[in-house]
Amino acid sequence: MQIQVLKSKLHRLTITEADLNYIGSLTLDMDLIEAANMFVNEKVQIVNVNNGERIETYLIEGKRGSGICCLNGPAARKGMKGDVVIVISYGLIDVAEAKEWKPTVVFPAEGNRLAKS
Repeated sequence: MQIQVLKSKLHRLTITEADLNYIGSLTLDMDLIEAANMFVNEKVQIVNVNNGERIETYLIEGKRGSGICCLNGPAARKGMKGDVVIVISYGLIDVAEAKEWKPTVVFPAEGNRLAKS
């Protein structure tokens, strides 16, 4: 049997833009996508901390190092610039593997930048 588990999470990004007229999805800085072990075109869930909205969409590559977090198309109705969101992706794994599974969780710094180590 397989179960769906948390694969990756970007915890508390700030929406930098909302573009109703752009073809749908979520544009994210490629540094964030890679740090969270996510992929361009991957299905994600966006949870808006400010208003409680939860939506599903997919990722679009944003300029590396830009800190961009842009809701596009219909998703733009679910949040606005300055809102705080959590971006989540899930994966299917065997139950036996789930007992040892560790998701990738990233806590971006101010401006949606990766914390310096």
